[in-house]
Amino acid sequence: MSNDRHVPVMLQRCLDMLAPALERPGAVVVDCTLGLGGHSEALLQRFPEVRLVALDRDKEALRLSGERLAPYGERATLVHAVYDELPEVLDRLGIPKVDGVLFDLGVSSMQLDEADRGFAYAQDAPLDMRMDQTTGISAAEVLNTYPAGELVRILRAYGEEKQAKRIVSAVVREREKEPFTNSARLVELIRDSLPQAAKRTGGNPAKRTFQALRIEVNRELDSVEKAIPAAVKALAVGGRVAVLSYQSLEDRIVKQVFAAGAATTAPPGLPVVPEKYQPRLQLLTRGAELPTEEEVAENRRAAPARLRGAQRIREDVL
Repeated sequence: MSNDRHVPVMLQRCLDMLAPALERPGAVVVDCTLGLGGHSEALLQRFPEVRLVALDRDKEALRLSGERLAPYGERATLVHAVYDELPEVLDRLGIPKVDGVLFDLGVSSMQLDEADRGFAYAQDAPLDMRMDQTTGISAAEVLNTYPAGELVRILRAYGEEKQAKRIVSAVVREREKEPFTNSARLVELIRDSLPQAAKRTGGNPAKRTFQALRIEVNRELDSVEKAIPAAVKALAVGGRVAVLSYQSLEDRIVKQVFAAGAATTAPPGLPVVPEKYQPRLQLLTRGAELPTEEEVAENRRAAPARLRGAQRIREDVL
């Protein structure tokens, strides 16, 4: 088992970014992507008065992190939910506003390390890829049942795979002989489908296809598109949100939501901008912050991370 699985990405920077909001009396912070609880534990340790609400769709992650966070007792509330369900979770708990929100998007270290989940292309496993194994369709079902045109769209849109048509043609041909069940067969098919030039760049040639399938199976971009605005709306004035993303599609959504919140919505030419048009957010990062070289050397999974943060500076004015 990899030592990386217990190393939260950009931990110190996330804590520092959220600190001004979480040092207030009675502060509530939401960890929208609990995973193995590394970020959550650090939040509870650093801010001894804070109350934590932590969400995860993966029941095994909730069980393991529940053991880890047990010493903090009632300060930590763990909830089985997808992060786009944040408004409903807060409503059930009777929490009108929160002071901090943290997202660590993408697949968790635990899911990558558990061979039978099918997330990793480096080891043979059932093609599942569901973050919540109690619901939804598996990656194998996507591969075996989706029309060719839809598979091409998914690989292009979610994996940015230039060879999508070649790969899908091979998938359709092979699934007619025998349905796909395991990752090794898919990896081998992708290797055989690509021209030599495409195999020489960008790491494992299956990486983009696996990313695309994972995003489709878990509806990740749909969830991010709903969750980031919901998190901003849940923030009290002075509250802060920090988002770690690991691929350009997620980072683009975060960037757009933050930029929209930090811009005036006034019609051009007004001599004085009324309150209702004033920005709701102040950006805490110039562009996306990257992990340090030292962190990447210690934790290879930090390499693609991009961190963006924003602070709520005004309520919504109706």
